[in-house]
Amino acid sequence: MMSNTDNIVTDLKHAQQQILAYMQAHWRLFLFEGIFFILLGSCALIVPRFFSVFIAIFLGWIMVIGGVTQVSRVLFLPKIPGVGLWLSLGILQLVVGILLIADPIAGVLTLTLMLALFFAVEGAIKIYMAWKMRPLPHWGYLFLSGITAIVLAFAILAFWSDIPQWLLGLFLGINMMMLGVAMVKIGLHHYDRTDKVG
Repeated sequence: MMSNTDNIVTDLKHAQQQILAYMQAHWRLFLFEGIFFILLGSCALIVPRFFSVFIAIFLGWIMVIGGVTQVSRVLFLPKIPGVGLWLSLGILQLVVGILLIADPIAGVLTLTLMLALFFAVEGAIKIYMAWKMRPLPHWGYLFLSGITAIVLAFAILAFWSDIPQWLLGLFLGINMMMLGVAMVKIGLHHYDRTDKVG
């Protein structure tokens, strides 16, 4: 008779096999989505530093586009492992982006706290997804992306009353680029495997 620990290990291995199969079948999606997030992150890094309302609206649209991208992935791949987590991450990004667009004059402090909350939750989800993927190739990039998001959240909370407005765009850009690099690495790895098999 299997113990609870054996059941957890068996379920985890089954989930990893499902994740691997999806990555091999849809490596192009991971690759292009990774490139897209790197481009979004680059846009966030060049936001003008002195226009707070423009910053809020611009960052809001970046987050809305990122959220729509992640929700669309779930709609196109409804059986992808961890579908609820990916969907939650996309909806969270979408909601925060809409709130920023709807009320950009709410203040830099509100914007700062919202981004800190987003980074913290997103980081936790990424770390959990990376743990489920381990030891599949390049799971560490997703884990590092999650750690980076949590570090950014703590950095924002530690200095939120004195943080300059332009730094928020920098943090968001770094966060999106880390996710993009992780997805590009995963996509390219499975492209290599597909190419070798073919």
